[in-house]
Amino acid sequence: MTKYKIKFSRAFKKAYKKIKHNSDLSELLQKVIIKLANDEKLEAKYNDHNLSGNYKDFRECHIKPDLLLIYKKKEDVLILTCINLGSYSELFRK
Repeated sequence: MTKYKIKFSRAFKKAYKKIKHNSDLSELLQKVIIKLANDEKLEAKYNDHNLSGNYKDFRECHIKPDLLLIYKKKEDVLILTCINLGSYSELFRK
């Protein structure tokens, strides 16, 4: 059993449909999500960091250089919410 319950947003589910056919990406994403759910520190290669501005309550990690995962850990209810998945331009277009 993991420390955090995992919840996926509608935006995440939609984005995941785009990559689920790629078993390497899908497997790597699952590995990262399980580490986050177990409250394990991610390796430096994932560049896990806090976001700022409108996303100040969220964190981001790089699954691959152009595949980012935005997530939020809610400590009070122990839920890891996977918010969205995509390239930088898809997630932060202005």
